[in-house]
Amino acid sequence: MSKFEERYEELTNTVKEAEEDLMKFYEKGNKAAGTRARKSMMELKKLAHEIRQEIQEIKNDEL
Repeated sequence: MSKFEERYEELTNTVKEAEEDLMKFYEKGNKAAGTRARKSMMELKKLAHEIRQEIQEIKNDEL
């Protein structure tokens, strides 16, 4: 599995987890789902930051 496939899978899995919990929170008022959704959102933020750094490193190494 390539680095892209690995990162893409990680992102999509996190988004799917967040989606389920967000629906439970907003549609059913499940407070525990809201907590899980916030955790997933922080994980997405962390992944986005890591991917941005990787992209910058790859870009800088090519120059």
